[in-house]
Amino acid sequence: MRIRAGSPGDIEQIATLHADSWRTAYAGIMPHSYLSRSLSGDKLALWHGRLTVPDPAAGLFVAVEEGVIAGFVYLTPCPDGRLLLDNLHARPGRTGTGIGGRLLRHALAWAVTEHPGRDVYLEVLRANTRAIAFYVRHGAIRTAERVCRFEQGFALPELEYTWAAQSLMTSGPSFTLTGQGPDPHA
Repeated sequence: MRIRAGSPGDIEQIATLHADSWRTAYAGIMPHSYLSRSLSGDKLALWHGRLTVPDPAAGLFVAVEEGVIAGFVYLTPCPDGRLLLDNLHARPGRTGTGIGGRLLRHALAWAVTEHPGRDVYLEVLRANTRAIAFYVRHGAIRTAERVCRFEQGFALPELEYTWAAQSLMTSGPSFTLTGQGPDPHA
């Protein structure tokens, strides 16, 4: 597996993986009607917008195995000075194999290099306990709780987790961009 920057040529694979990941991770959490209806089209539109006119300050990285995207991570700067880790997904059936841990370490190392001094945070649905356990294992600290309101007409409790800039700067080699070994915890 290798990690590389994402590109416009990856739009369809990323959108499909994103929709498939949501259908798996959020089954029983989000309404079935939403997950089974227009999710693929929504994700395709999202990634088309992000990658046809990319934000030069954002970071998109894909994990590729035998020409197929096995996972991806996307970070974007926010007006409050932090970086939002907006997406981290491994292909369903490949979770727990180290892909997520490697992508996360790569993304955090990129954040330290490209956006030094900025906290990195993410929002995760409170019911997504597997993801929460993963982020906590990788050093994230819970920093807020709120309700996420979806434009499709439903609301769910979500938590915010953060990696403080100072902790990222002092973490050293655990956030290396060149490490290629599997993470037994992801």
